[in-house]
Amino acid sequence: MSALSVEPLLDTATVAVRDFVCAGDCRHKSAEECAGATSLVFPYRGLFVRHLGRNDAVAEANQVLFFNQAEAYCISHPVEGGDASLSLTIDEALLAELTPTEHLRPGGAVAGDAVAFRRQRRRIDPRAQVLVALLRHSLRRKAIEPLEAETLTLTLVRRALGERTSHTAGASVGHQKLVDRAKLVLASDLARRWTLAEIAAEVGVSPVYLTQVFQQVEAVPLYRYQLRLRLARALDLLGEYDDLTTLGMDLGFSSHSHFSAAFRQAYGRTPAEFQRSAALR
Repeated sequence: MSALSVEPLLDTATVAVRDFVCAGDCRHKSAEECAGATSLVFPYRGLFVRHLGRNDAVAEANQVLFFNQAEAYCISHPVEGGDASLSLTIDEALLAELTPTEHLRPGGAVAGDAVAFRRQRRRIDPRAQVLVALLRHSLRRKAIEPLEAETLTLTLVRRALGERTSHTAGASVGHQKLVDRAKLVLASDLARRWTLAEIAAEVGVSPVYLTQVFQQVEAVPLYRYQLRLRLARALDLLGEYDDLTTLGMDLGFSSHSHFSAAFRQAYGRTPAEFQRSAALR
């Protein structure tokens, strides 16, 4: 088993927020495990794969994963570096109230039954990524009161489940596996300035076919997906860097102005403004 640390950040009658960090030593499937309660898991660093029956889900910072209570799954780490995720467990009645019925399995969210999601994951938008980072940074630095943290958590859940603010991948199994392979390539070297031809060669298809299938499955272009992964990593690292130019260069941006402009376009504020709002500096 991989070395796993769990840091409780908030525990109230409404929500429980925990920070999971895994070293990623287990490259192949782990032994089966089950979630004790239905949880929403937001990866913010690295990557892992969740195996649920015959269905695999690549978990990275553009996704929220749904871990249903008592549902058996395995985890693997095909890319080195481990992973970290923010896990949210919401009061059962509130989660049922927050979740659109089309996201639930038949029989879920009714008397006597735990809320159970139909799918393993949804793609989240940049605003949800910001909420994940704000919640984690603020709780770790004790810069937020419980009431505000609870409200922020429920806002994040609502956004992660919204039809206009998230996306469920819809594709054949073959197309989904192709897109997942492309995600593993990107995650293997997040700062590398990949070319389309290089990624296509890694996954064994033509550049045209790759761009078409990726757009169909994820509803965003491949280049924008990679950009969001880099920016999500920046959200994670902003508390560790005094020199934001160095951070941008370390993540593969060509200059500080490029990094700052991309960050502002995605999140509505500059990296320095985010540091101040999250009490990182």
